[in-house]
Amino acid sequence: MSGGSCATKSGSGNSQVRVSESVSPDSEVAVRREPYDGTTAQALVTAMILDIEERYAHTGEADDPEAEWAIDIGEVMPPRGVFLVAYLDGDAVGCGALRPLPAAGPDVAEVKRMYTAPRARRRGVSRAVLARLESEAMRLGYLRLQLETGLRQPEAIALYEAGGYHRIPNYGVYASSELSVCFAKDL
Repeated sequence: MSGGSCATKSGSGNSQVRVSESVSPDSEVAVRREPYDGTTAQALVTAMILDIEERYAHTGEADDPEAEWAIDIGEVMPPRGVFLVAYLDGDAVGCGALRPLPAAGPDVAEVKRMYTAPRARRRGVSRAVLARLESEAMRLGYLRLQLETGLRQPEAIALYEAGGYHRIPNYGVYASSELSVCFAKDL
């Protein structure tokens, strides 16, 4: 991803976006609920979008960024969903969300906005976020999780397969995408 790494420092209600170049290799991942429209969440989502847009530039697939990245804030807040942020050494380095997926059934949620900053990858951040999303899904009454990722994100595919997710036919807006791959897991 171009532009280095983006992080935010959590603390008082006034989160400040800042750039952090390193994370201690011995850090433990802390995963917390955060508001999707907060500064920390938006900094991570922006970094995720830039990462994905770089990976999928010039693919030939139609792109409607506004529709593609739109999400109803109420869908990623309890009691319907949740947005989580992962921290290492106090720096926000990853995120993930759950939202209802009514087209798949009342007990199905969709995993969205999974991202780990490049400097924190291979440190268990995404595994910790995904595990917490699964426990939050069960707490919210969901019995199944579904998600979409892209073929140009082999690390994400490996994460989901290692986590017990299995491939399913592409669904919804991803049904006709040749660059998407969808997964599901019964909880």
